[in-house]
Amino acid sequence: MSEEKENLATKSPVVVVLGHVDHGKTAILDFIRKTNVVEKESGGITQHIGAYEVEHKGKKITFIDTPGHEAFSAMRSRGAKVADIAILVVDAAEGVKAQTKEAISFVKKAGIPMVVALNKIDKPQVQLEKVKNELAKNDILVESMAGKIPSCNVSAKTGEGIDELLETILLVAEMEDLKADISKAGEGTVIESYLDSKKGPMATLILEKGVLKENDILATHSTLGRAKSLTDFQGRTLKTAQSSQPVTVLGFEAPPEVGEKFKVSQTEEEARGFLRREEKLAPQVLQIEPDKKVLNIILKVDVLGSGEAIEGVLKNIPQEKVILRILKAEVGDVTVDDIKLAEGGKAIIFGFRVKVNSQVKAFAGLRKVRWKNFEVIYELIQEVRREMTKITELEIQRIDLGKIKVLVLFGKDKEERVIGGKVIEGEIEKGASVEILREEKVVGKGRIKNLQQEKKDIPRVSKGKECGVLFRGEGEIEEGDILNVFREERRRGEI
Repeated sequence: MSEEKENLATKSPVVVVLGHVDHGKTAILDFIRKTNVVEKESGGITQHIGAYEVEHKGKKITFIDTPGHEAFSAMRSRGAKVADIAILVVDAAEGVKAQTKEAISFVKKAGIPMVVALNKIDKPQVQLEKVKNELAKNDILVESMAGKIPSCNVSAKTGEGIDELLETILLVAEMEDLKADISKAGEGTVIESYLDSKKGPMATLILEKGVLKENDILATHSTLGRAKSLTDFQGRTLKTAQSSQPVTVLGFEAPPEVGEKFKVSQTEEEARGFLRREEKLAPQVLQIEPDKKVLNIILKVDVLGSGEAIEGVLKNIPQEKVILRILKAEVGDVTVDDIKLAEGGKAIIFGFRVKVNSQVKAFAGLRKVRWKNFEVIYELIQEVRREMTKITELEIQRIDLGKIKVLVLFGKDKEERVIGGKVIEGEIEKGASVEILREEKVVGKGRIKNLQQEKKDIPRVSKGKECGVLFRGEGEIEEGDILNVFREERRRGEI
């Protein structure tokens, strides 16, 4: 037992920052990075790292950066599971919102301590007590209201309260007595992965225990590899990564799944034993009804987390009118093979923050394959919806215009009648369709061939006015009947 205790070392806290979109999570992280991270010549923060290490009063803190939009819910949940401490960011003027409640549930499920950051206290409309009461209604009772959860008033804009927030994080970490076993083989979680067009599969890992060294054999349940190189969040080369330290690894055979556990193995045989590769079944042929249209797409994304979020939103698009079928979804730039697959499958390629080189563009043009690249997830989703709408069947939509009460009849013809009437509802127009209503039953149909007032032809008549109507159609018309006037338009259904 004493031997085990000697292997335990104090570890830096891993902190996840959660909260509603636009409440200032990124702004707080940006301020902390600028004031607590010394930029080195070797490079700034890389695009895909997903985690940052800062130093405050000689002690290190690792922050996990999670996207704020609702599409990235799974990533935020995963961040809470990996972290030791959660920061709940709440706009001190706006209060508790939908994703605030979502964040609270993630933290509770993870069972980790929380610190509340009441942000934007520089705004004039701040209502601190009101926000604290809203939090209390969601079972978050801060210390100033006789609770146990520490809170800090901060401004990411001015920097007020940021030092207090960092000191509170370190105090909570000290109270939690965070330890890691440094004698065991390194283990941890994949927090992001992607395919670098020049280097190959890359993954961002956070160690939870042990150490990770250059050339170590690594395995997740989906892939394995050898750590050819380790870099910290600033792109600096490392020989060894310690517990809680975010590290980017080059050397996996394929990008590992985001959220997977990884471990260091002594031999390749041991690593293969950790693999749990599921046999990929041949794609099932969807039984599509003859009256259903299909949109085939190929999805290429920068990182697996983005792909997971986009696929989640796409699956929720209603498919009663058009079936959305994803032929392939993977990380990496658009390739010639993607163009070939799109041509064969009559698909459109949707890229999210990926590259399409000139050779691939030329090949796509030659094969008449369409591709679209996006920087914003919601713009991609909206474009998919637009493409689905384009292939919907044209639908006849009825637009009710108004009603005429028949006051007098003039002349009689097999197909045409001249009617004197009064518009009792809406506005009627020349050329519109008509239903003859008698005792609320349809007894005939036709259309308005012409409209007149004071023997002058007019295009339309509004409510309350009398007019002459030249009706052409089928069915007998009697005085007192109601002519229900409408227009039919052919439109594509909304997706």
